[in-house]
Amino acid sequence: MENVENLIIEHLRAIRADVSSIKDDMRDVKNRMAVLEAAIGGIKRDQGDIYTENAGHHVRYDRVIDRIERIERRLELQG
Repeated sequence: MENVENLIIEHLRAIRADVSSIKDDMRDVKNRMAVLEAAIGGIKRDQGDIYTENAGHHVRYDRVIDRIERIERRLELQG
């Protein structure tokens, strides 16, 4: 009977060690996920900045087109 109890205790110790190892691995996975989430947030912020910059380019482009059309009208170059 004592051998059975020792065997059970051995298995429980092995299980405890495995659980401890899994906890450490999960802590590492959580940290890595946090880093990835922060990186994705940075990418989204950068994309927003790019969209804003593109919108500004479109506004300037529209202004240039308007100016060219006014110049053409003044010079009577429109066909």
